[in-house]
Amino acid sequence: MHDRLILNKITNVLAATDDSLIDDFIPYLDRANRIFISGVGRSGLVSKFFAMRLMHTGHKVYIVGETTTTSIKSGDLFIVISGSGATETLLPLMRRARDLGAEVIAVSMKKKSPMSDIADQVFALGAGSEYSFITVEGMPMGTVFELSALIFLESIIARIVHENGITEEQMRAIHANLE
Repeated sequence: MHDRLILNKITNVLAATDDSLIDDFIPYLDRANRIFISGVGRSGLVSKFFAMRLMHTGHKVYIVGETTTTSIKSGDLFIVISGSGATETLLPLMRRARDLGAEVIAVSMKKKSPMSDIADQVFALGAGSEYSFITVEGMPMGTVFELSALIFLESIIARIVHENGITEEQMRAIHANLE
């Protein structure tokens, strides 16, 4: 029962998400020299999942805050994942990235938020309003956004893989082998 509840809610959110968002998102990835990604809490886990999958498709990706992350500069892309669009610790990072000449985009549930004032573009899931993400029994504390964002971002990866003819073998060749 709960699995259907979760799948139905996420299906509804993604059905309400503008189909053109993936078309608009991919050019940011294509023109970036390097990609920096951040999120906090469970959105941070989603950001790491997306970063790993981008790496598998041949992109040069860094997780902000990791000790081996290099400096961001013009020609780079900073992607922030935040359901609220107002995560206090991410706002100064977004401003700094913009000041250094990087493009900045956000994946959020809100079209208008403090992050939308900074980002070059906000990719608002659902109808671009937090009302698409009203808490559902059994899906507490942002679960609907996080799972919807995960599937939306994985859809971007699927499109990149499909359109570029990237094979499983090619992806495995660059997958971590010190596990």
